[in-house]
Amino acid sequence: MPARAFILTSLLLISSFSGIMDKYQEQPHLLDRHLEWMMTLLLDIVRDNGSPPPLVHLAFKFLYIITKVRGYKVFLPLFPHEVRDLQPVLDMLVDQNPKDPETWETRYMLLLWLSMICLIPFDLARFDGSISEEGHTRVPTMDRILTVAKCYLVVSDKARDAAAVLVSKFIVRPDVKQKRMADFLDWTLSMISKSSFQSMEGTVVMNGMLQALAQLFKHAKREDCLPYAATVLECLDNCKLSESNQMVLRKLGMKLVQRLGLTFVKPKVAKWRYQRGCRSLAANLQAQGSVVQSQMTTVAANEADDEEEYDIPGEIENVVEQLLVGLKDKDTIVRWSAAKGIGRITGRLPKELADDVIGSLLDCFSFQETDNAWHGGCLALAELGRRGLLLPSRISDVVPVILRALTYDEKRGACSVGSNVRDAACYVCWAFARAYDPAELIPFINQISSALIIAAVFDRDVNCRRAASAAFQENVGRQGTFPHGIDILTAADYFAVGNRVNCYLTISVYIAGFPQYTQPMIDHLVNMKINHWDSVIRELSTKALHNLTPRASEYMANVVLPRLLPLSVGTDLHTRHGAILACAEITHALCKLAEENNRSITHYFDEKSLEGLKQIHEELSNLLFFFAVCTLIEKLSLSKMPFRGDPVIAGWQWLINDSLRSLTLASTSARQHIKVQ
Repeated sequence: MPARAFILTSLLLISSFSGIMDKYQEQPHLLDRHLEWMMTLLLDIVRDNGSPPPLVHLAFKFLYIITKVRGYKVFLPLFPHEVRDLQPVLDMLVDQNPKDPETWETRYMLLLWLSMICLIPFDLARFDGSISEEGHTRVPTMDRILTVAKCYLVVSDKARDAAAVLVSKFIVRPDVKQKRMADFLDWTLSMISKSSFQSMEGTVVMNGMLQALAQLFKHAKREDCLPYAATVLECLDNCKLSESNQMVLRKLGMKLVQRLGLTFVKPKVAKWRYQRGCRSLAANLQAQGSVVQSQMTTVAANEADDEEEYDIPGEIENVVEQLLVGLKDKDTIVRWSAAKGIGRITGRLPKELADDVIGSLLDCFSFQETDNAWHGGCLALAELGRRGLLLPSRISDVVPVILRALTYDEKRGACSVGSNVRDAACYVCWAFARAYDPAELIPFINQISSALIIAAVFDRDVNCRRAASAAFQENVGRQGTFPHGIDILTAADYFAVGNRVNCYLTISVYIAGFPQYTQPMIDHLVNMKINHWDSVIRELSTKALHNLTPRASEYMANVVLPRLLPLSVGTDLHTRHGAILACAEITHALCKLAEENNRSITHYFDEKSLEGLKQIHEELSNLLFFFAVCTLIEKLSLSKMPFRGDPVIAGWQWLINDSLRSLTLASTSARQHIKVQ
């Protein structure tokens, strides 16, 4: 086949195969039963000496596409690792051009294949001949592999990741670690010291070195890495990676720091950790609505049982400090890596030191801290709870923090930040549901359930509503103590909460039918939503208050309305706008209730409330207020308020006329909104 025709055919085949594989992205495990035969067919082409180089490269491109979808960790064990494959694969790698941009998939897959072949249980010296045909001393196979690995650790393509995997498998071999491990670590540290993250070349080199070290300290035995851990940590401190603008370098630095920390402390399961007893879903559901069964829970053994001494080196303090700083990083992936590191290392510390770590972690939840610190702190709390490292004695300190995080929302310019914090707080509630016995959370059930319901129904972001719904569902199943949990889940499941308008105007009314949730939902709308920066949320909140009024009419009339009236004449733009609309909607709902029940309007409104409604239209300075007060006038008129002949009518008439004259100054969307009304 001519070269041009082969290239076109190859591109069509790659595009077609990639399209098929991409369909498995969401459920890649469905490929597992087919991986072996696909790999066998493709590697047969590679092993065939008669296959032309373009066909070999095409086979490796197909292998890479499969690896990309399924992940190299699952794909790696399927590579053949026979002795006869060592030299051909190594020779093929040596023949590759590291700078060829067209064949990087070939180099990536060959390096992964070689990392599997390196596991053969024979001394590599057996594959070395003493003298080659030319009469020159042959380069040992060990050195050839190490040279290839070093070569690809400093390239800028995907082969660098595979080279780090190769290093982690190769250096830990018994014959290699004795002869080459120290030299290799010296080489990596010298490369890091000589490189700077200020330049692109330095960033590429540091990326490869950090990947290699992180993989090596993950897979190597602790006793092999311990002599070098302090030196590596010192070198890492000198790099000051936290100052780098490269997110990948900061993430790799965080990953390496936590693995160094795990090297410093012995691998052991903390005896003091919390261990939940029975986890029967059926038992939990049967216990719902009744006294929770008291199950014997071992909060770990008594301290007398924990007689084994901990050997905690001084470097651990440095490691934990860096991880706590990493929780405040500006990038999510770095914070997530730091949170996992906090969980892993805390599990190897004595109880007193672990409690100190938790105390330092709770300092992240200060309103002087940024949203990044709150998000990282929530991730770390979830990790600690999931691993049983957050003892029940600390729950009383943690729950108030999580309740604040579930409503965290900070205005930044024309938008707000905090959706990631609320999402992570839902993850904490999900993790606690799986970690603790129902008896431990009983004192906080009403607070947690109300907060999750509020987040699931009233959060602005769909991902937070769905996360809260999932956390609520997990608590209903695992804890079995959430009031009316099953009934609520049928109305506020993962898919139902996807529509925000439906959440505010329909689902909220159904949930408010359960007395435990009525007042918390109303209070949240009044305290957090009618003053929201997004006008759509403010308007939805006021309509929700209108729909919720029949569920708690006395509370609305005696508590909520008197609280809103001062806000409706306040100075804050968003609060005043929301309060005016809320007064309008609640008043209209109360008057409809009075009419339906054949009651006088004065049953719900005292003289002070009526006077407060009359004063709202005074001192308006913003077009937004004019439109809101026009809505108020409309609702009060529909409510047939006893204002006939009152001087306030003349004031309303003037306001309506002035608003109509100012209509040309309003935006197109605002004019359309008024026409709809």
